[in-house]
Amino acid sequence: MIKKAVIPAAGLGTRFLPATKAQPKEMLPIIDTPIIQYVVQECVDSGIEDILIISGKGKRSIEDHFDRNFELESRIQEKEDEALYTQLRHIESMANIHFIRQKELNGLGDAIYHARFHCEREPFVVLLGDTIIDSVIPVTQQLIDSYEQYQQTVIAVETVPWEKVPRYGIVGGNNLSDRVLQLTELIEKPDRKHAPSNLAIAGRYILTPEIFSALEKTPRGKGNEIQLTDALRILLKKEGIIATIIEGKRYDNGNKMDFLKTTVEFALKRKEFAGDFEKFLRETIDILDKQTASSRKRNSP
Repeated sequence: MIKKAVIPAAGLGTRFLPATKAQPKEMLPIIDTPIIQYVVQECVDSGIEDILIISGKGKRSIEDHFDRNFELESRIQEKEDEALYTQLRHIESMANIHFIRQKELNGLGDAIYHARFHCEREPFVVLLGDTIIDSVIPVTQQLIDSYEQYQQTVIAVETVPWEKVPRYGIVGGNNLSDRVLQLTELIEKPDRKHAPSNLAIAGRYILTPEIFSALEKTPRGKGNEIQLTDALRILLKKEGIIATIIEGKRYDNGNKMDFLKTTVEFALKRKEFAGDFEKFLRETIDILDKQTASSRKRNSP
C-alpha cells in the first residue's frame, strides 16, 4: 500500500519572472487556488495524507499556505462567511505535510534524493508541483492501482502529438494491457526520428526505494543536474518499470501560455463564472474576428 507522496517544488520559476521574484511558481493561483493545492488534493483524493514537499529558498509561502492563520480565520468568522471559513480550515487540515529544503538546485533527481530518509524503505508517489491533472479517477490512484497489480516502479505517460515529442521524456516498451506497458526504453527529449513512441512522461511516478541507490550512481546530465530520467534508466537495467497511460487531461503550468490556457479552462468549469465568462470569451472572439476581417479588407488590392 502506498502511504507517502513527495512533491518537488524547489525550482526558481524563472519563466514566470517577475511574478516569481518573491513568490513560488507553485503558489500562482488558478483563479483563487494555488497550483500546488490542486496537487496536494490529488494525493488526498487518492488516500495519501503523508506528504513531503521539497522546497527551497523563497518558498516559505507554501508552508504558510498549509498552516493555520488564526487572525484571518477570526476575521472571516466575524463576517459570518461560513463557506469561506470552512474552506480555510480544510486547507490547513487536508494532509500531514512535511517540508525539507533542497539547498542547491541540482535537478529533479537530486530533489527526490532528499526524500530518502522520509520515505525510508517504502514505495512512494512523486507529483510535480506545477502540473495539474484533471480526471474522474485521480491519476495518483490510477498509478496506485497499477502498482498493486504489478509491484513495479510506475511512470504516468500520455499520448502527445508527434511534433511535440522532442519536448518530453519518451518511453518505449511492450504492451501488458491497453493502458500498461513493460518498459524497455526511456529517452529524454528525443528527436522524432529516434523516438520509440509518442508516449510522454506526464509528471507522476510511483518509485520504489531502489531509486535512491540509482540516484547515487547517476552522473550529472542535462544542465549539469541530476536527472530523474537518467536514474530511471539505471534502475531499468536492474528491475522492471511499467508505464500507465493516464486517463485525464494534464495541465503543465511550466510556462505562461499553458498557465493562461489552464486558467481559462478552469474558469469555464466553475459554475459561478462559466456563463458570464463564456459570454465574455465569445464577445472577445467576435471583436477579434471583426478586426481581422477589417484588416484584410484594408490590405486587399
